[in-house]
Amino acid sequence: MRIFLLLLVFSVHATAADRKEWTTLADCRYVAHKNNDGDSFHVRCGAEELVLRLYFVDTPETNLTYGERTRQQAEHFGVTLDETLKAGAKARVLVRDTLSTPFVIITRKAYAQGAARDPRYYGMVQVGGKDAGKGLDEILVLAGLARVKGVAVNIPGGEKARAHSQRLLVLEEHAKQKRRGLWARAPE
Repeated sequence: MRIFLLLLVFSVHATAADRKEWTTLADCRYVAHKNNDGDSFHVRCGAEELVLRLYFVDTPETNLTYGERTRQQAEHFGVTLDETLKAGAKARVLVRDTLSTPFVIITRKAYAQGAARDPRYYGMVQVGGKDAGKGLDEILVLAGLARVKGVAVNIPGGEKARAHSQRLLVLEEHAKQKRRGLWARAPE
């Protein structure tokens, strides 16, 4: 039932988000900023600087500013609030370290509303090159530092939002079975 509801939500969001054209931003760089976390962070691509919010995933918060969301994250992983916050800090470090070399962003520049003051745009990050790279969403889920949740879109190249979400859910289950990240602390 959980998977069905997630896919239904992703389908509705995918339809609304599919109206803009995709843009590929190459040679992007991570920009250190106090508000960066695992799923939303500052980047520079050429002369353009923006805040990117990842499609498909939600990483743990790094503080209790959004207490209800943090409680939901803790509940999802079956851990305490303190463990959730520590995992949020680990997700932030993993993203910073993973993006220490140039990367590619694929975005529609769809506005990602949030409580932050800086405007955020949804996108996907590929590390390791435009065509051969791995998605940052996959890396975070496999590390047990993100749950499959959030806005989803059909991906350039033909992958449907539902298929990508299902693939991420398989990776999440794998991380859970291998007890990675927050899943290492979750009760069996």
